[in-house]
Amino acid sequence: MGQGMNAHDKDLAGGDIAIVRYGDGEMTVLRPGRYVICAVSGRKIPLDDLRYWNPENQEAYASPVEAMIRWKQLNP
Repeated sequence: MGQGMNAHDKDLAGGDIAIVRYGDGEMTVLRPGRYVICAVSGRKIPLDDLRYWNPENQEAYASPVEAMIRWKQLNP
């Protein structure tokens, strides 16, 4: 039996995680992937669904809820 990577192994190795540079109102995909990780919740965010990020901290957020939580953490 072969020792190839299955889809789960690829996910754990980071093969499906995109590397993104977050800018003001736009993002640039540096390494293609299916998703990024929310900096607050740790949830996977499909790139097509990514709407919230912080360009200063280079962080992605799953929803406005996580974005507000992080904003409050950064602005006590």
